[in-house]
Amino acid sequence: LELAAYAEKDSNHPISKSIVKACGKELNASRVADVQEIAGHGISISLDGKTVLAGNSRLMNLNHIKFKPVRETGTVVYVAEDGISRGAILIEDEVKEDAAFAIRELKQSGIRKTVMLTGDAKAVGENVAQRLGLDEVYTELLPADKVSHMEQLLFQTSGKGKLAFVGDGINDAPVLARADIGIAMGETGTDVAKNASDMILTDDNFATIEKAIEEGRGIYENIRKSILFLLSSNFGEIITMFLSILCGLASPLKASHILWINLITDSLPALALGVDENDKKSLMRRPPRKVQESLFANGGLSCTLFYGVLIAGISLTAFLKLPLEVLTERNAVVSLENLIIVLKSPEILNRAQTYAFTVLGLSQLFHAVGMRDVHKSVFCMDHSANKLMIAAFFAGFGLQILVTEIPYMVEIFGTAALTMGEWIQLIILSAFPLIAHEIMVLFSVGTVFDHRRENVVSY
Repeated sequence: LELAAYAEKDSNHPISKSIVKACGKELNASRVADVQEIAGHGISISLDGKTVLAGNSRLMNLNHIKFKPVRETGTVVYVAEDGISRGAILIEDEVKEDAAFAIRELKQSGIRKTVMLTGDAKAVGENVAQRLGLDEVYTELLPADKVSHMEQLLFQTSGKGKLAFVGDGINDAPVLARADIGIAMGETGTDVAKNASDMILTDDNFATIEKAIEEGRGIYENIRKSILFLLSSNFGEIITMFLSILCGLASPLKASHILWINLITDSLPALALGVDENDKKSLMRRPPRKVQESLFANGGLSCTLFYGVLIAGISLTAFLKLPLEVLTERNAVVSLENLIIVLKSPEILNRAQTYAFTVLGLSQLFHAVGMRDVHKSVFCMDHSANKLMIAAFFAGFGLQILVTEIPYMVEIFGTAALTMGEWIQLIILSAFPLIAHEIMVLFSVGTVFDHRRENVVSY
């Protein structure tokens, strides 16, 4: 054990560290000279002038040393001194408790195939692979063999997904560099492996990969929700203004109204969506997205267009509500020409614009609540998980009331004070995006806004 410890003392490999730790003695570095690492075999050193070898059976055979093979399952380190076998050390790989669970979670998240490339003996590799639930294992590999297998796996995934490789040793460096995503161990990994990798696990815990994927999907989902919310809301504003002008009607919104909506009822909910706590289990059950996938993919465009048109529709309905009532009271023909004439009245136009302004602003608040999860009813969402959304909703609602009820604000924004009956009608109209959300969830139509048309093969 002491001979092996001297041979392995400068290595960062987990096996080497375990041997040094098991030895338990303070090692005198001045006794060691001429250290040589023989790739795929082991280490040769000069200890007090004597040649010490520590490695696998291939190292013993290479140096024509007679030894007694160890039949038990585990990693075997044979030790020889000046051409004479001094024994062997049997090391059993310890599988972390959460490693097998992490593998299962990765597979459920869309990682379609898990492969182990190892230089360990066949019995050892197959035993570990079985305990972890891996799909394939290749054992007794030299560094060049690992690269060869990596090329084969890259060819299989070409155009179908991305390939990630986790390693820690010097021999893993070429494979880490060749993989789409090289992942090195931070504590036990060699500097060469770290430099060749794309990311480093600082806690050396494989389960961290699953947590990183979960966190990454959550961040992307929040970005996507925020952008789609802003686009659909602004698309609704554009359609509202465009159709009114196209029909020759007066503008349904004043410049101050548009500015207020963009600063308050747009921005606050968008910020809340950006920090939303998603249903992580649901996210991890979805297949991985393609790197080149657009935000409009998988129903994003449908979502933007649908809610944009819906918000525009209820805003125009609110805007034309009063002119239509006036024409009905006068028993006049409801026509575009008559609507234009009625809206020339400053008082009617001012109140109609207030209606449109209120509905457009409040509808975006209701829309934001539904956008938290297009697959789930608002009655099933955990609203306490996003307190910022609650604050944004009520703050936006309260501020919208202020601009129609406080005389000073009414004068600044050119709005009209609303009665309780008007508020109730406008709130019901504003809630249509949320009502539409609930209907689509009820009939499972919400999946059209976020689905995966194609399975992605990943390793």
